[in-house]
Amino acid sequence: MEVKTDFLVIGSGVAGLSFALKVAPWGKVAVVTKRELEESNTKYAQGGIASVWSQEDSFEAHVQDTLLAGDGLCHPDIVETVVRSGPDRIRDLTDWGVKFTLWDKDKTKYDLAREGGHSKRRIVHAADLTGEQVEKTLTKRVKRNGNITIYENSIAVNLIAREGECWGAYVLDIKKKVVHTFLAKVTLLATGGAGKVYLYTSNSDVATGDGIAMAYRVGAKIANMEFMQFHPTCLYHPEAKSFLISEAMRGEGAILRLKNGSTFMHKYHPQKELAPRDTVARAIDREMKDRGDDCVFLDISHKSPEFIKKRFPHIYKRCRFFGFDITREPLPVVPAAHYICGGVLTDTDGRATLKRLYAVGEVACTGLHGANRLASNSLLEALVFAHRAAEAAKSAVKEEITFPPISPWDIGHAVDSHEAVMVSHNWDEIRRLMWNYVGIVRSNKRLDRAQRRIELLQKEIQDYYWDFIITSDLVELRNIATVGQLIIDCAMKRKESRGLHYNLDYSERDDLHWKKDTIVQKKLTE
Repeated sequence: MEVKTDFLVIGSGVAGLSFALKVAPWGKVAVVTKRELEESNTKYAQGGIASVWSQEDSFEAHVQDTLLAGDGLCHPDIVETVVRSGPDRIRDLTDWGVKFTLWDKDKTKYDLAREGGHSKRRIVHAADLTGEQVEKTLTKRVKRNGNITIYENSIAVNLIAREGECWGAYVLDIKKKVVHTFLAKVTLLATGGAGKVYLYTSNSDVATGDGIAMAYRVGAKIANMEFMQFHPTCLYHPEAKSFLISEAMRGEGAILRLKNGSTFMHKYHPQKELAPRDTVARAIDREMKDRGDDCVFLDISHKSPEFIKKRFPHIYKRCRFFGFDITREPLPVVPAAHYICGGVLTDTDGRATLKRLYAVGEVACTGLHGANRLASNSLLEALVFAHRAAEAAKSAVKEEITFPPISPWDIGHAVDSHEAVMVSHNWDEIRRLMWNYVGIVRSNKRLDRAQRRIELLQKEIQDYYWDFIITSDLVELRNIATVGQLIIDCAMKRKESRGLHYNLDYSERDDLHWKKDTIVQKKLTE
């Protein structure tokens, strides 16, 4: 099947869906998503959206907090643009029907939360399920829009690129096991992050770095992949699948403790539990390794049960399901791979370095985050750049365009595989080697070993890819291998420690040589 459309949106989180809604008046939109429409990292974003609303706050303060968290690598012009656009993008959501939590004392004002790295209360939230509320609202509106066609259970395999221009993508119908050709005047990557590259992650199962890997394969520039954020506090329980314990809990006074009850964050940062995520994650990692402990504990039991249940209803209920009562006892937590700061390099309007290709959300490297994401800037970035990309992309569909001749997907001599065990084994091996050698703390020796092994694994996977008919598992395996390679390559290039990248062999920041983005690009002649 060949599908021709004006806009092809790959991914269905807040970035993809808000872009789709904004360009729908200008042309036909195809939204491709590899699970159900609602399944994305957006859905699991508990905290909220950072935006200046209070008179006690200011754009200047939000800008400075973002720059400080980014540890010298944020692009100041991008930070300024995103921060100042925040209130308008929040209004977009409320106009679409998103209902944010209001302040008890004045129901005309938002209940603004504070999280690590923020100097003021500025997090607009919907209790502790902000992402889910946003995703459900956008999903309803997209389904009602006659100009938007949704293709669920469909995974993009490769982008279609000719002479520096993107013309769409080959897309696998997972259930029918058929690859279709999607041709578009504009292609938007909104595929989210890459947390599943690591053994432990807070991310949805769909976060396998697909957009980053596909863009790299067609020659787009990729930047800052060494900066993987590890969320400090995920529930430590064998059945919890790294359930995220929102940073907002520490913002509301939760304290980190060792198993003997003693505190430790005072040793690492003057802001203690409100230090930036990378500092907190490294502190927990060091305390666990020094003591041989499996976890540390997050304690908010000194707050009233009524406050806890009202502010964190979802976390309270979920923890009760696993046998913990956060109103009465500390919660066992460990760090886990969370959001990546790098991705497809874009300009101020979300354009990638290939013509007609845009990237928005976690898949993109816009210059906002630098070396570390400030809490709750992620959904803000997705909303702002989806809006800017939509405005920029409108002109493309007005042009009279003739699509280049594109051949349908050819399976060649590939046959069905009876060796699925190789896919699952390689998947597990990649995630373990990334966790052990390219995790919270790195060294030259660990990176060298990781690089040698990932190169061998990539060759095995590539041989398998050409010999057998593709499946969604194989597509994702190929992508996590590519993204793992990019993280390792960028980490080896950066000869310093900065933000989320900490190398024992270069433990200091080096502004003279490394106050710049790490950019990698595939040579297509290879």
